[in-house]
Amino acid sequence: MPDPTTATASTSPTSAPGPDGDDPAAAGPAEPEGRSQRPRHWTFWAGLSLVVVGATVLGWIAWQTWGTNVVSDRRQREVLGQLERAWDPPGDAPAPTGDGTVRTAYGAAGAVLRIPALGEDYAVPVIEGVGDEALASGVGHFEDSAAPGGRGNYALAGHRVTHGEPLRDMPDLEVGDEVVVETRDRVFTYELDTAGDGLRVPFTAGWVLGQRPRNPDPDGVGPTPDSRRLLTLTTCAELFHTDDRLVAFGHLVSVDRRVVPG
Repeated sequence: MPDPTTATASTSPTSAPGPDGDDPAAAGPAEPEGRSQRPRHWTFWAGLSLVVVGATVLGWIAWQTWGTNVVSDRRQREVLGQLERAWDPPGDAPAPTGDGTVRTAYGAAGAVLRIPALGEDYAVPVIEGVGDEALASGVGHFEDSAAPGGRGNYALAGHRVTHGEPLRDMPDLEVGDEVVVETRDRVFTYELDTAGDGLRVPFTAGWVLGQRPRNPDPDGVGPTPDSRRLLTLTTCAELFHTDDRLVAFGHLVSVDRRVVPG
């Protein structure tokens, strides 16, 4: 008797080969025409979102690190130009009046800070106040502190990184370095009593801005005790975010008449 399994196999219909000699059954069912593509997996969109966020963060860092410096450098040059024109008008122009303060788009400017140890061409305008606009356009003058060369404490603040970073190299300053403050009529020269990195304090240490700063730490550094005309420079203690400040003190050593550039 024939084997039924053999008979069944022998009588099963045989699939005809395709036009290219392939078995059409081996290729699986054909995808219906017009069927939409499979939607992208959620991980694709998550990854894309991370890329966008990363690019945004990098762009913000680039703006803070380089972009703000470009803007601030332009502002500083603009204010310095305004001071020069106001202080030294052309020969046929009327003589300047008042105290030499110039109203700018970024605040009132009345002095130029020069620190020879930071470069022969170092010149930064001094803007009244220590708000964002002032510190993005030069160094800021604490308005409750003394005037340039005045009795008391002439206190200035400046960024160490971003926004022109006028005091980036303050840690390089040494005892005895000169700090020059130029107004329309006078040039006030201060000499540092402490190094640029000689004192680090929390931003809440208001004593450094007093008319006669006295360090509460008996072993800490401070200005020359018998000086009555002082200078204080303040900036961030680190290049990146920190609540601490570097502080340098100086005292007035000379006052000269400003010579109009010839």
